[in-house]
Amino acid sequence: MTSPTTTTDPTPGIGNARFNTDAANWDSNPSIQLATSLAFESYLSRLPPPSELSSFNVLEIGCGTGLLSLLLAPHVRSLTAVDAAEGMIDVLTHKLSSGGSHAQIKNVRPVACLLEDPEDPIIKIDPVTGEAWDHGKKFDLVISHLVLHHVSDLPSLFKTIYGTLKPAGGADDKGGGRVITTDFENFGPEARRFHPESKMEGVERHGITKEEMEGVLKGVGFEEVKVERGFVLQKRVESEPGKGGMATGPVVEFPFLVCEGRRV
Repeated sequence: MTSPTTTTDPTPGIGNARFNTDAANWDSNPSIQLATSLAFESYLSRLPPPSELSSFNVLEIGCGTGLLSLLLAPHVRSLTAVDAAEGMIDVLTHKLSSGGSHAQIKNVRPVACLLEDPEDPIIKIDPVTGEAWDHGKKFDLVISHLVLHHVSDLPSLFKTIYGTLKPAGGADDKGGGRVITTDFENFGPEARRFHPESKMEGVERHGITKEEMEGVLKGVGFEEVKVERGFVLQKRVESEPGKGGMATGPVVEFPFLVCEGRRV
């Protein structure tokens, strides 16, 4: 096994300045930690048994500091962790480095880039061997958590995801690659309170809806599309929007949607 490699791309994403600033303290947010744990449980309950999952090469889009990446990595063959914010990738790289909190994990490769091309060679390096993939090799699974509400053009994102996944009919006879994403649901005006008003930079929508996501996934060609509530996050919000007071604000329940599809 090789050591994790950080690869950077100079193309910035919208709102990345905020995430670069927040990266150092990202993991100290209890709501982020809890949402990640709940998402991980939702993913595992929908994935194949260990005998099959252990052979998966996984791509995570919007990995942040790697909270979800590092939970899933022991269960899969490899995980390529992509984020457009270099500050987030720097934190993940440090965790994986010698002496870092997760130095024992050797199958995760952090990549700083804004992924727009499914054939971008930046994601075609094997995290385990460090060697370039053979032409045409694709991922078994793409995951993404708490990213969709930051994306202005969801069809373009899922078109890219579709292109990174294995098509059906491969030699391994696993069927086509799968996508599973999680994000909070737009259940009405209260959904805006998921973010404090001071953190609205880069927020494109206040959650996602079942109808919207079903249309996006089917529209780019996914089959076996399923969008359903997976879990509920209890999150403390501002006492009044824009007034701060997170420590004493009310607790609001935010349902999360799990969005699934398979490439054919």
